[in-house]
Amino acid sequence: MQYQYKTTGTCSRLITIDYNENTHIINEITFLGGCPGNTKGVALLCKGRTLEEVFKLLKDVKCGNKSTSCPDQLSIACDNILKAL
Repeated sequence: MQYQYKTTGTCSRLITIDYNENTHIINEITFLGGCPGNTKGVALLCKGRTLEEVFKLLKDVKCGNKSTSCPDQLSIACDNILKAL
């Protein structure tokens, strides 16, 4: 299953999450925009983890003095998916 999330307050503009609807395991994550090395790294580290794990790990991560970050936005996207299941 695929889910797209429009981010707010970050350099990235869109996060696409491909996941297994039954196991909640993430197959792939792609970011549109943002710092390429960081977003690719976060995506690779999240691959194979469950939506629940990623939500717990990345919730409330801040970028500098911003109130959010690309990882935090990813946690929000994971939470949105879980709430809709």
